[in-house]
Order: sequence, then structure tokens, then C-alpha cells
Amino acid sequence: MKKHEFIKYAKKSMTHPLMIISAMNYYGLLKWLPDKTLLEIDFKARHGKKLDLDNPVTYNEKLQWLKLYDRDPVYSQMVDKYEVYQYVSKKIGKKYLIPLLGVWDSADDIEFDKLPDQFVLKPTHDSGCCVICTDKETFSRNKAIKKLNAALHRNYYYSGREWPYKDVKPRVIAQKYIVDESGYELKDYKIFCFDGVPKLIHVDFNRFTDNHQRNIYTPSWEYVPMSILYPTSPETKVEKPVVLKEMLTIAKNLSAGIPHVRVDLYVVGEKIYFGELTFYHDSGHTTFNPPEWDETMGSWIRLPGKVRTAN
Repeated sequence: MKKHEFIKYAKKSMTHPLMIISAMNYYGLLKWLPDKTLLEIDFKARHGKKLDLDNPVTYNEKLQWLKLYDRDPVYSQMVDKYEVYQYVSKKIGKKYLIPLLGVWDSADDIEFDKLPDQFVLKPTHDSGCCVICTDKETFSRNKAIKKLNAALHRNYYYSGREWPYKDVKPRVIAQKYIVDESGYELKDYKIFCFDGVPKLIHVDFNRFTDNHQRNIYTPSWEYVPMSILYPTSPETKVEKPVVLKEMLTIAKNLSAGIPHVRVDLYVVGEKIYFGELTFYHDSGHTTFNPPEWDETMGSWIRLPGKVRTAN
């Protein structure tokens, strides 16, 4: 089937199961599809409705628009887990950075013998891949290398056309292993910012278990009775961080001038650590409960008037 025939067929087949498109896209079989075409097909398959790029209203729709039309080159540095160290240092200072233990072009080059007994390994160009070592005696280097090399050979950009990842150099970084007051995990405070204004804070806990939960709070730490993808737990009270004011200031500084970005932070006692910057939460395919929040959060995004680039 020729490319133009496939595009025509795919558009007619938008009600077909998502798994077909997702699998093909994951394995790089749809690299040749223009970004706009792929996003339209994917959105229809996932949400059951046409993607409206002319007049986007919902949060998920607007994230697709931003993928295509808000392409500031600095975004690539901001999503690069190694290069972002320089960006954050200039914006808020080095004291918020998790200590870096090493960086390598290949997982085969990792100097495990020089690493401490506990550490974390991450690809610089990917999202979601993470290898945690809590004890080198029981840690499988071979499994870690296999997992990381698989990620290094995958261009994350193609799965959701999150363009800032497209040209990020694939490398592996090692970071210091840290835990919070629980003694076994590091709660993730995801601060959703809109034009430099924090609006919601997700707190993820039990992240590496079958009971991953997420509570949502306002910047003044009022519980919000809604869920985004993961179940919420109103009976689980997450204490207001003593450094919340400082966290919000950090989020404002890192998100200033950007239509929308999620600023992820960690807190250990009164110490704040920078996690990462995310431009397209769940790649713009998240599930809201109640669903009205999709439109509510969409109303917080002011789309730039100038179209930078698209294909």
C-alpha cells in the first residue's frame, strides 16, 4: 500500500481499535506519517471524536495543538534529562538538583563499580523508563543494561509526536538515590502550570506498586475530588509540604512564559529536588473523572497567537 493510500485508509478507519495504531506507532512503522495526520488518527481512536485543531477547547485537544504549533527550540533542552541540569541551574540554582553520578552514551559503558550501593539510572531522551538500584549485591546489571539499551534505541517522539524529544541525544544518566519520610519511596509532586501560574498539584504515591494512587490539591492545599488516570484516595491524607510556598515559587519561575508545562518536584524533609518538566501530560490522552475537568483545564491554556511550525 502506498503512503497516500494508507493515509486515506487510516482516516476512514478511525473507529478501529487503538491497539493497531499504537503498536505500529510504537515500533516505528508510522514514522513517515506527518505529525498532524498521525495526531488526528490517534486522537479519534482514543477519544472517539474528531480532533478539532481549528477551535480546540478541551485540555487533551489543546495539548495536541501545542505539539504542532508551539515549538520553541529551548523545549528540547528542557526535556533532556542531562541538559536540563544547566537550564535549571540558571533558572533556580544548583541546590535543587539531584546529584548527578555519571552520564554515558551507551548502557554498556556504565561504570557500575564506581557507583554507590544505591542509585537511579534514566535515559536522557525518554519518558517513563527508570532503573532503580537499592542494593548492588542483588542488582542485575544485565537486566538494567538490556532495559536501558532498548530505550536508547527508541525515539520517544514517534509514539505521541511530542516533538521536543525528537532530537534529544540518547544517553544514560545516574542520579543519587533518595527517599522521602516514608523511608521506601519518593512522592512525586506534579505542579500543573499555565503561563507561569500553578493551578493544580498531583501527588503520586505507591508509584511502583499495583496500588499507584494520585491525590490532587489546589495551590493552597485543598483536596480536589477528581482523578486523572490513576485513582484518588481521599482517605489518604497527604500532609501539606512545609516548603509548599517555595515549591510554588520554583514552579512559577520554571514555567514563566510557557502556555502549559508540568513541573515535577520531590520533597525530602525541607529539601526540594527538581524532577522533570513535562509539556504534554499523558501525551494529551488522559482520562478525567468527572470528565468535565477536561474542559475546565483546557480553559486554563491560552494558545499562542503565532504559529511557529508544523508538519
